Amino acid sequence: MMKQGDLPDTIPLFPLPGALLLPRARLPLHIFEPRYLQMIEDCMKTKTRLIGMIQPLKGPEGQSHLNAIGCAGRLTGFSETEDGRYMITLSGISRFRLMRQIEGFTPYIRAEVSWDGFERDLGPVEHDKGFSRDQFLDLLSKFFHAQGLDTDWETLKDADDELLINSLGMLLPLEPEDKQALLEAPCLTTRRETLVTLIEYALHGGGEERLQ
Repeated sequence: MMKQGDLPDTIPLFPLPGALLLPRARLPLHIFEPRYLQMIEDCMKTKTRLIGMIQPLKGPEGQSHLNAIGCAGRLTGFSETEDGRYMITLSGISRFRLMRQIEGFTPYIRAEVSWDGFERDLGPVEHDKGFSRDQFLDLLSKFFHAQGLDTDWETLKDADDELLINSLGMLLPLEPEDKQALLEAPCLTTRRETLVTLIEYALHGGGEERLQ
């Protein structure tokens, strides 16, 4: 397990709308753009093998900006297809705050980041003491029915609190700003409350334009 002192001050960034990575969760990615193929190759040469997932923002006049907070994942899975694409898995390590983008020699973005305030991410699995699983799954069942989705309900019933909430936050068809809100939730309880609010909003018709 990584410690705060193991985390580097500079990491490569992968801006990807709607792709949410959370601490202690896993995110599979399909890499095919040349600049990000280079990023993966460079990442594998580093000690920590960290890549920062971050949500891009659209600024005025179509200018592209990045959110202030992202999550770094360690490259833990890698395979290459016959045509040169990479299939990778990132294991979430810790959220970070973007301090400054670095102008440099790489085709991808590198940035100075701060890990301060996210010490909880490097700790043990979180639990949600106020979590009513039956009530939550009932709400989730209504949402899945409304969206025409299906899942393995037995697996959901047996999953740990953190795995359940974080996996749903990453997988449900939510808008990027909604996923950013889940990322920035300070603890698992707040993340679950945020997710419930988003699901209820969608079920009451307010989320039709927000869901992808």
